[in-house]
Amino acid sequence: MIGARGLSLAGHLPQPRLVQPRRPRTSARVTCQAGAPALQYATAGAAVALDAAAPPAPLSCELVQGNLARFSSVRDRNIPTAVLVHGILGSRRNLQSFAHMIVEGFPSWQVLLVDLRCHGESAAAAGGPGAAGPHTVDAAARDVLELLRERRMFPQMLIGHSFGGKVVMSMARQFGVSSLPRPVQVWVLDTLPGEVRAGGGVDGTADHPANLIAALQSLPTPIASRAALIDALAARGFSLPVSRWMTTNLRPHEAGGGALTWSFDLDGIADLYRSYESTCLWDLLEAPPQGLRVDFVRATRSTFRWDVGGAEGRIAGLGHRVHALEAGHWVHTENPGGLFEILAPTFGVRDLHMQKSTVPFAR
Repeated sequence: MIGARGLSLAGHLPQPRLVQPRRPRTSARVTCQAGAPALQYATAGAAVALDAAAPPAPLSCELVQGNLARFSSVRDRNIPTAVLVHGILGSRRNLQSFAHMIVEGFPSWQVLLVDLRCHGESAAAAGGPGAAGPHTVDAAARDVLELLRERRMFPQMLIGHSFGGKVVMSMARQFGVSSLPRPVQVWVLDTLPGEVRAGGGVDGTADHPANLIAALQSLPTPIASRAALIDALAARGFSLPVSRWMTTNLRPHEAGGGALTWSFDLDGIADLYRSYESTCLWDLLEAPPQGLRVDFVRATRSTFRWDVGGAEGRIAGLGHRVHALEAGHWVHTENPGGLFEILAPTFGVRDLHMQKSTVPFAR
C-alpha cells in the first residue's frame, strides 16, 4: 500500500505504560504562504539534480506544541521541532494523533504538520492556492523547505511516512551542505530510498496505489454519496478499509443536493506517485552531510515490498539502521505505541509522568 541512525540513550528505556496527560495546545490552522521565488538551502555548488521548473507552492500547516514548548518565548528559535509528513492520498489529519503522542511524551517539543502539494487544504480542489507543476518528490520537498524558511524554523527531526519518507529524504538532500549547523535526525517510515513497489493481494494489484489513483480518476463526479463511492471502489476490487478511507477525501460539490467531489488534486497526485516510484535517493545515504542521521522503520505486516534488490541489507551496509515494527503499512495508526518507542530515544529525555505511569494511554 501507499503512505536513521538514531541518537541512542545510554542503557535501555523501560517499556512505559502511558497515561492521558494534559492536552497540549494545538495552534489554529493557518495557510503558510511561501513568498520567496527560490530556496536558499542548496548552495550553488551542491551536486544535486533538482526539477527547478516547479516553483515552491504555498502549504497549509498546523503546529502542535507540548505544554513546555507553548510557554517558551515566541522569539525563541531553539524550541526543538519535528516535521511530520504524510503519504500519498493522505493529509496532515492522518498524523494528528501521533503528533499529539509525541508532544505529550516530550512536552518541550513542537511538531509541524503539513498538507503536501495537491493534498488536503493545500489542494486547489479544497480551496487552497494550488501548485504549479511538475509535481515531483523534489518539488514537494522544496515546498516544505520554503515553508520552514518562511517560518524561520530549522527542525531537529524530519519524519515521513511512505511517500512522505522520500519527501523528507529529498529535503535532507536539498540542504546542499557538507556539514549541518546542528544535528538532524531523519525517520523514514515503511519506504525505501530507491525503487519502490507496493504489494497487495495475491496478484499484487489489490489496493495498489497506482491502481487506486487510476480508479479514482475514472469515477465521474459529482459522487452521489460516500456509500456510492465505497460500492464503486469495492466493485473494482479494492478493500473495504481503503474504500472507506477514500471517503475522507470528499467534500460537498458546488451543485449541492448532497453531491460530493474530491478535496485533492488527482492529476497532480498521479504525477507525484509516478515520481515516488522512480525517484532515487541512495546518494543521500552513501554520502550524508555531517550531522545527518537516517533511520528506517520496516512494517513487518506491510504489503510494501522491502525485498527490492537487497535494499534492507544495503541500507545497513551504508551504516544506517532499519527497525522492524509489528504493524501493517499504516504504522502510526496500527501500532502507534510501538512506533513511539522506536522513535523515542532520538527525542531525548522523556517526560517523567510517562515513565512512571501505570495507567494505559488512551485517546
